[in-house]
Amino acid sequence: VQLVESGGGLVQPGGSLRLSCAASGFTFSWYDMRWYRQALGKERELVAAISSYGSSTNYARSVKGRFTISRDNAKNTVYLQMSSLKPEDTAVYYCNVRLFGDDYWGQGTQVTVSS
Repeated sequence: VQLVESGGGLVQPGGSLRLSCAASGFTFSWYDMRWYRQALGKERELVAAISSYGSSTNYARSVKGRFTISRDNAKNTVYLQMSSLKPEDTAVYYCNVRLFGDDYWGQGTQVTVSS
Protein backbone atom coordinates (compact mmCIF):
# COMPACT_ATOMS: atom_id res chain seq x y z
CA VAL A 1 0.00 0.00 0.00
CA GLN A 2 1.35 3.40 -0.94
CA LEU A 3 -0.22 6.79 -0.42
CA VAL A 4 1.54 9.87 -1.80
CA GLU A 5 0.24 13.32 -0.93
CA SER A 6 1.02 16.47 -2.87
CA GLY A 7 -0.21 20.03 -3.28
CA GLY A 8 0.71 21.59 0.04
CA GLY A 9 2.47 24.91 0.39
CA LEU A 10 2.34 28.42 1.78
CA VAL A 11 -0.86 30.37 1.21
CA GLN A 12 -2.26 33.62 2.54
CA PRO A 13 -5.35 33.68 4.75
CA GLY A 14 -8.44 33.46 2.60
CA GLY A 15 -6.60 31.57 -0.10
CA SER A 16 -7.14 28.13 -1.57
CA LEU A 17 -5.16 24.94 -2.12
CA ARG A 18 -5.97 21.54 -3.55
CA LEU A 19 -4.29 18.51 -2.06
CA SER A 20 -3.99 15.23 -3.93
CA CYS A 21 -3.30 11.72 -2.69
CA ALA A 22 -2.27 9.09 -5.22
CA ALA A 23 -2.95 5.57 -3.99
CA SER A 24 -1.55 2.22 -5.10
CA GLY A 25 -1.19 -1.32 -3.86
CA PHE A 26 -4.86 -1.97 -3.16
CA THR A 27 -8.21 -1.81 -4.95
CA PHE A 28 -8.84 1.89 -4.46
CA SER A 29 -12.51 1.91 -5.44
CA TRP A 30 -13.40 -0.57 -2.71
CA TYR A 31 -12.40 1.60 0.24
CA ASP A 32 -13.39 4.77 2.03
CA MET A 33 -10.63 7.38 2.12
CA ARG A 34 -9.83 10.02 4.70
CA TRP A 35 -7.80 13.17 5.15
CA TYR A 36 -6.31 13.92 8.56
CA ARG A 37 -4.16 16.79 9.74
CA GLN A 38 -1.74 17.34 12.58
CA ALA A 39 -0.70 20.76 13.76
CA LEU A 40 2.51 21.27 15.70
CA GLY A 41 2.05 20.09 19.27
CA LYS A 42 -1.46 18.79 18.67
CA GLU A 43 -3.03 15.40 18.05
CA ARG A 44 -3.85 14.19 14.59
CA GLU A 45 -7.47 14.96 13.72
CA LEU A 46 -9.87 13.74 11.06
CA VAL A 47 -10.64 16.45 8.53
CA ALA A 48 -12.79 14.73 5.92
CA ALA A 49 -13.87 11.31 4.72
CA ILE A 50 -15.40 9.97 1.52
CA SER A 51 -17.07 6.67 0.81
CA SER A 52 -15.74 4.21 -1.73
CA TYR A 53 -17.74 5.55 -4.68
CA GLY A 54 -17.95 9.10 -3.41
CA SER A 55 -21.63 9.06 -2.59
CA SER A 56 -21.11 10.04 1.03
CA THR A 57 -18.80 12.60 2.61
CA ASN A 58 -18.20 13.80 6.13
CA TYR A 59 -16.31 16.78 7.49
CA ALA A 60 -14.93 18.08 10.75
CA ARG A 61 -17.01 20.95 12.06
CA SER A 62 -14.02 23.27 11.77
CA VAL A 63 -13.76 22.84 7.98
CA LYS A 64 -17.35 22.26 6.93
CA GLY A 65 -18.36 24.64 4.18
CA ARG A 66 -14.74 25.48 3.35
CA PHE A 67 -13.19 22.11 2.40
CA THR A 68 -14.42 19.58 -0.16
CA ILE A 69 -13.23 15.99 -0.41
CA SER A 70 -13.59 14.16 -3.70
CA ARG A 71 -12.11 11.17 -5.49
CA ASP A 72 -11.42 9.87 -8.97
CA ASN A 73 -11.49 6.08 -8.89
CA ALA A 74 -10.18 5.90 -12.46
CA LYS A 75 -7.04 7.71 -11.30
CA ASN A 76 -6.80 6.11 -7.84
CA THR A 77 -6.66 9.60 -6.37
CA VAL A 78 -8.43 11.43 -3.58
CA TYR A 79 -8.49 15.20 -3.34
CA LEU A 80 -9.03 17.83 -0.70
CA GLN A 81 -10.06 21.23 -2.02
CA MET A 82 -9.45 23.82 0.68
CA SER A 83 -10.87 27.33 0.45
CA SER A 84 -11.13 30.33 2.76
CA LEU A 85 -8.04 29.06 4.53
CA LYS A 86 -7.28 30.28 8.03
CA PRO A 87 -4.04 30.32 10.02
CA GLU A 88 -5.49 27.59 12.23
CA ASP A 89 -5.60 25.29 9.17
CA THR A 90 -1.79 25.19 9.27
CA ALA A 91 -0.77 21.56 9.69
CA VAL A 92 0.68 18.53 7.99
CA TYR A 93 -2.11 16.87 6.02
CA TYR A 94 -2.19 13.10 5.69
CA CYS A 95 -4.09 10.74 3.47
CA ASN A 96 -5.42 7.57 5.14
CA VAL A 97 -7.00 4.26 4.24
CA ARG A 98 -8.04 1.49 6.59
CA LEU A 99 -7.63 -2.02 5.23
CA PHE A 100 -8.79 -4.99 7.33
CA GLY A 101 -8.44 -2.93 10.49
CA ASP A 102 -4.98 -1.57 9.74
CA ASP A 103 -4.38 2.10 9.06
CA TYR A 104 -2.08 3.18 6.24
CA TRP A 105 -0.73 6.70 5.92
CA GLY A 106 1.09 8.81 3.41
CA GLN A 107 4.16 10.87 4.25
CA GLY A 108 2.07 14.03 4.63
CA THR A 109 2.13 17.41 2.97
CA GLN A 110 2.68 20.67 4.82
CA VAL A 111 0.06 23.41 4.55
CA THR A 112 1.00 26.78 6.02
CA VAL A 113 -1.51 29.62 6.11
CA SER A 114 0.20 32.88 6.87
CA SER A 115 0.47 36.44 5.63
